[in-house]
Amino acid sequence: MTLKANHFFLCFMIAVGLAAIPVSASPVRIKDLVEFDGVRGNDLVGYGLVVGLNGTGDGLRNAPFTEEIMSNILERLGVNVTGEQFRPKNVAAVFVTATMPAFSRAGGKIDVTVSAIGDAKSLLGGTLVMTPLNAADGQIYAVSQGTIIAGGASATGDGGGVVQGVPTSGVIPSGAYIEREVDFDFSALTDMRLALREPDFTTASRIEAAINGTFGRVVAVMQDSGTIQLDLTRTQLRSPAHVIMQVENIMVEPERKARVVVDQRSGTIVMGDDVRISRVAVSQGNLTLRVQEAPLVSQPNPFADGETVIVPRTQASINEEPGIGLAEVPPGTSLSEVIAGLNALGVSPRDMIDILKSIKAAGALHAEFVVR
Repeated sequence: MTLKANHFFLCFMIAVGLAAIPVSASPVRIKDLVEFDGVRGNDLVGYGLVVGLNGTGDGLRNAPFTEEIMSNILERLGVNVTGEQFRPKNVAAVFVTATMPAFSRAGGKIDVTVSAIGDAKSLLGGTLVMTPLNAADGQIYAVSQGTIIAGGASATGDGGGVVQGVPTSGVIPSGAYIEREVDFDFSALTDMRLALREPDFTTASRIEAAINGTFGRVVAVMQDSGTIQLDLTRTQLRSPAHVIMQVENIMVEPERKARVVVDQRSGTIVMGDDVRISRVAVSQGNLTLRVQEAPLVSQPNPFADGETVIVPRTQASINEEPGIGLAEVPPGTSLSEVIAGLNALGVSPRDMIDILKSIKAAGALHAEFVVR
């Protein structure tokens, strides 16, 4: 077996190992399949200033907004800098982002991410000055401040430098206090929708049946492939929170579409357990066109009249490899038979990607074909 065939066989064994796990054989919790309507976090964003950098901050000539926010902060602290010229190198303007989890209460803490927006080289060792964080409605929901933990390191010298990771971005664990709560009375809900992360009529029907079977009455109704309506009052439990606690732990066997996922950059092919191929014949070969330039220099004799001339010289050739001829891929009734039929072609993974595309175009690949 050649090296190319060995590489092909190894890649397909990896694909078999990943895809041989039965997608629809193991029940999973409903909480891992759906999102509960109203139970989600809220994104926050703020614009602030990082100080205390070791000469790695913004160049104020290239980032005038840094000077503006620094002046505003100093003036709020009672320092008048109007008309003053200052060019510090230890400050940087940043965006501060965070996600406030569902049902967060005032006084709680959340993590924040700090990212430079100017030409700062590193935020390592910097401190974020008090920054309000706003939601989409423009209201302030949290306030952030603290020392930044940068995600990389950099070092520069007169002749060059080195950068590892991303030193212009960092995090502040528990770096923001929640100041305002989201106005949402969860206990007053009488019904709720469950949204499937991967809409599928079969999975939605199974979730509906499992919920109704658990409560012994019709409390869930499938509206479409991605939505299930849940009547909280018919469950006869004390609160919506108790209903969700019981519903989210119900085990359901999900259904998945037959899918082939191809990564063209790495040549990776992953197939689902339900992929099927009809009987098809495949022929594949490689065509190589080679053009080589080898110009010659013609010079006149010494002390003779004339000039140096470059004479072009080109060699062109076309080489067509024998290929695999016309090979038959038998119909596959299981994933192992599909892999065995494709593996019998004996081509490289990248050639197999082209073959799978052609089989799909011919209508013989019965699966969703995803190219990344």
